Order: sequence, then structure tokens, then C-alpha cells
Amino acid sequence: MSDEEQLGAFSFAVLALVGRGGASPHDIVRLMREGSILWTTSESHFYAEPKRLARLGYLTSEKRPGSTRERTFYELTDKGRQALREWVPRPAARPRIQHEAAVKIAAADFAEDDQAVLQSLAGLREHLESDYRSLQNMEERVAGLPQRARYARLLNGLARRVLDAQREWLDEVEQELGAWDGPPSGPDLGHNSKMEL
Repeated sequence: MSDEEQLGAFSFAVLALVGRGGASPHDIVRLMREGSILWTTSESHFYAEPKRLARLGYLTSEKRPGSTRERTFYELTDKGRQALREWVPRPAARPRIQHEAAVKIAAADFAEDDQAVLQSLAGLREHLESDYRSLQNMEERVAGLPQRARYARLLNGLARRVLDAQREWLDEVEQELGAWDGPPSGPDLGHNSKMEL
């Protein structure tokens, strides 16, 4: 199988979103944006991957009328359904996390002061609130997915836990760095006393 034909985790995410009912690129993008609590990738991939999967025979595409112009609509082929059936029982990989705020904390000793670190994290709370709103939208749609409702509730439960953990961590960081007045006074404990990340 060539590199072009390889299916990665994102390929299966797209196949799963197309699911039994099919989906338009707009549907896929909306679902990926809302699901960014659990999965993120460049938005250009939202459009490119379904086209690639159609070229490889995992999806079919057809033009359907839209509100202003024709829209592409994707459906799983037998090959796409079989690929999902074979992929689901495989062991899941460890989650990949790219948490820039965590890296900022790891590098915080290079900041001018803790206020600079706190300033850099200020937008994170707004993102979390936006993600909670997306999660609420996802939770409200569960009733409209009778064949997937049980699985959607499980996914939404994970998303809520992830958001709650991030919010609690951000509360802790803000409390700690907002109240911190610098290193303790006393003898210099030397470089080896500092934990290295």
C-alpha cells in the first residue's frame, strides 16, 4: 500500500463522521470543530481527507442541491464500512496531546514574571467556555442520533471530563501564580535543587 493509500487515525475519524447517514463537507467541518475538544487538526484537512478517501474508494460523492448552490455529499462504500469494521477492534493508540499552555508553564522560568505567564494563558478560559458551548450543542443532538446515542453520550462524557480537568488546572495555575511572590528567601540551594522538566 502506497503512502497515498495509507489510512491514519484522522482517516477513520472522517469515515466515522460520514457514518451510516452520510455527510457533506459542511457537516464534517461542523462536527470536527465541535469535536475539537477531543481531536484537532488543520482545518484544510477537513476538506482534503474526504476527497482523498473518495479517490481511494472508501467514500462515494455526489452533488446535491444546497440552499445557494450544489453541495458535495459523501457516503461510505462497502470498502469504507469494511475498513471501519476492521479498524474498530484494533487497540487504540495513546491520546496525543498538544497543550501549548502546559509548555508555557514548562518554560515559565524564562518569563519576566508570573504576570507574563498569566497573561499568556488569559485566552485559554475563553476557549474553554467556547468548548463548553460546543459540548452543549453536541449533547443536545444526542436525541437525534438514535443509532449512535449511547456512543455519543460516552464521547460527550469524555469531552466534559477533559474540559473540567483543564478548567480546574487553569484555576490552580491562576491561583498559584497570582499569589506567588517569587522564590523563597534564604540560602541559594543551587541548580540541582530545581526540578528539570
